[in-house]
Amino acid sequence: MMKKFLKLFTILLFVFTAILVAGCDGTKQQGVTDEEILVGNTAATSGAYAAVGVPFNDAMQAVFKEINDKGGIDGRKIKFITYNDEFDASKGITYTERLVEEDKIFALVGHFGTPTVGATVDYIQEIGIPMVYAATGINDLYFEESPMNPVLAVQPIYKTDGRLMAARAVKEKVYGEAKDAALPENAKIGVIYTNDDAGKSIKEGIEDQLKDLNLNNNAIYEQVSDNYSSAINKFKDQNVSVVIIAANQIPFSGILTQMADSELEVPVFSSYVNADVTAVPERVKDGTVDIDIYVNAWVDVFSTKGAADVQGFMATINNSDLSDEKKAQYLTNSFAIAGYIAARVFVEGLERVAEKGEELTWENYIKAMESKIIEIPMGGTVDFTGGKRWGIDSMSLLKYTPAAGEVAESFAKVREIEKLDDILKK
Repeated sequence: MMKKFLKLFTILLFVFTAILVAGCDGTKQQGVTDEEILVGNTAATSGAYAAVGVPFNDAMQAVFKEINDKGGIDGRKIKFITYNDEFDASKGITYTERLVEEDKIFALVGHFGTPTVGATVDYIQEIGIPMVYAATGINDLYFEESPMNPVLAVQPIYKTDGRLMAARAVKEKVYGEAKDAALPENAKIGVIYTNDDAGKSIKEGIEDQLKDLNLNNNAIYEQVSDNYSSAINKFKDQNVSVVIIAANQIPFSGILTQMADSELEVPVFSSYVNADVTAVPERVKDGTVDIDIYVNAWVDVFSTKGAADVQGFMATINNSDLSDEKKAQYLTNSFAIAGYIAARVFVEGLERVAEKGEELTWENYIKAMESKIIEIPMGGTVDFTGGKRWGIDSMSLLKYTPAAGEVAESFAKVREIEKLDDILKK
């Protein structure tokens, strides 16, 4: 009996010692070793949203390569794992759980797309894993005061986006034959929004702002899925003066196409997510219809700071392992810029922990991100201090400019970065 007890004790002692040794091999936080920091995301890299997901991920990996080429962070190289969820929430949940529970990543970086992000916010908070930069702005990411919340969204929250869209539709002087008049008194405002988290989140901000301006009775709200003709024809019959589009890139393009087909030629205001020429359909680009397109933008490459930051972005892309063709494409691609910013913001937190000489843990990382305001490349700032989790809250205004001669098409800035109060004072 005593021999069996001693044998069992020896086995338990061996197991305990093995566990103790494993805890002393430099791996005190999942995804972190003496040589490596493991991060990941799940993104749409095939299907309709691949035009967003592929350049986004490629730019993130370009940043990580540049960091690794310089020796990494505190001697650790950043390794990036990604899965293709095809913009599908169920796949996004599965892959997010795989990244966290099987791959054992340190952080989710560039958590991608409204379906996946919306379906995993609660899970992320429950686990406590840092999530840096969500490639969406759904209202589920907004927290007024939530210290040590692992959700670290950067992009403007859609509710804020919607408020600015509505305020600008009302306050900008872009109406009339000369396109320099104020919105006509008692004008009808068409609001078209998709039946998903993105559309409904943006619509919430639009509705709140129009109520504050006592104009909600002037608004005609139309929810759509994939057929836009009924809503657009209703707007035309009601003689709307402006259309506000609360939708992501694919439906945004479809709605504009329907406006062109229905010859509804009024100004359009939309979200920052559509601030890329690839979202503008050929039916509008061909110049046969007169539809002025305005979008918010939290990235500003035209300011002195923005222009300087662009040089850093270009250097990173040119230093990447991408093909020459992709490098050329990405230098003016909004989604590549977004991926670049996502990776840079994540790395800022790593550098802050390293500068303090602290152990890289989830807790220390989140504290570092909350320690002071973060400067955004080609943009303003994001403030996580005191538990703020509302993303960037100021944006510029861009207008679509079609190609003319040797001048390429673009979204050109017509207003500097402004907060909501700045717009309302006009």
